[in-house]
Amino acid sequence: FSDKQIAAAVKSTELAVRKLRKEGNICPFVKQIDTVAAEWPATTNYLYLTYNGSTHDIEFPGGYTMVIGSGVYRIGSSVEFDWCAVSCLRELRNLGRKTIMINYNPETVSTDYDMSDRLYFEEITFEVVMDIHDHENPEGVILSMGGQLPNNIAMDLHKEKARVLGTSPQSIDGAENRFKFSRMLDRIGIGQPKWKELTNLDSAIEFCENVGYPCLVRPSYVLSGAAMNVAHSNEDLENYLKNASDVSKEHPVVISKFILEAKEIDVDAVAYDGVILCMAVSEHVENAGVHSGDATLVTPPQDINPETLAKIKIISRDIAASLQ
Repeated sequence: FSDKQIAAAVKSTELAVRKLRKEGNICPFVKQIDTVAAEWPATTNYLYLTYNGSTHDIEFPGGYTMVIGSGVYRIGSSVEFDWCAVSCLRELRNLGRKTIMINYNPETVSTDYDMSDRLYFEEITFEVVMDIHDHENPEGVILSMGGQLPNNIAMDLHKEKARVLGTSPQSIDGAENRFKFSRMLDRIGIGQPKWKELTNLDSAIEFCENVGYPCLVRPSYVLSGAAMNVAHSNEDLENYLKNASDVSKEHPVVISKFILEAKEIDVDAVAYDGVILCMAVSEHVENAGVHSGDATLVTPPQDINPETLAKIKIISRDIAASLQ
């Protein structure tokens, strides 16, 4: 059983169970996958964790950089993240860095034997990643190449003193947590639809009736817009809020006014120390309401005037400056 399952059974927390497990020296061992079925002795960089062992198959000299992959392909998380992970591994190798890859999808290029120095074929959860981190003691962990799953465990890794490279876990949380992000936009003066954090159903209904339906229900830390819905009535709202709360139990659910017939724009940008280095602006062909993973996008945008594009760039710059 995982730490999370044990924690749920005894009504504790995953971190508390992990602490007890570590104090009892109950830790998994690292084993190599035998790719020749014991036909002859073979050494590979395919690795996995198991409690069914008494020794490690490898040594841990340190000095590696760990890259977390995206896991299985699904709607909203596909080959684009594997391209990011592979590009990252290649660049690290060009810089003379030794690499560790954690991923569990055999379809990916990132799980090829020659892409990294060590490949852990393991699930992307806090428990597994932290166990590998404790063994390997890497110079740093890169989460930004794997999409949603690595982001989900960023704060837990940070609490356990893992050195996260790139965007800080606090900034990841500030962007993923709907309440914190909306509050940040208010603080830096960026306009957004009226919004409210969910506290109870009655206050949610009161908010929606005040601003007028339709309203958008937005859970935090979700993949591909899971449980994100547009409510057109109190009945819709009640059903959608229950789904959103089930999907995002540990994080807030925000309700905001949904603007009809609106143009939706995507901005992808890379910033360093709050300064944007490069940016791509994409325009949705459909009106707002179709998730980016399902929508048709055009870049460069075709129907945006220069003034609007300039505003988009200013807003992107202000958001980047507010995140680390």
